[in-house]
Amino acid sequence: MAKALLGYVGGSDPRLIAEMRRLQQRVQDLESELGRIQAENDALAAAASQDSLLESIDVPQAEPALT
Repeated sequence: MAKALLGYVGGSDPRLIAEMRRLQQRVQDLESELGRIQAENDALAAAASQDSLLESIDVPQAEPALT
């Protein structure tokens, strides 16, 4: 029945198909950008946690050497 209705309406509009393809490509681009940004965010978060780990270690101040 869907084919009959589609044929009755006149089929797919080439502009509609082109717009759909453009939007699908845009979604793919945004998904890949999201993945890249999430990976970058994970790397930054890991680096920040390592920095805070080093800062949390209590190291006494070095005393001057006696000569």
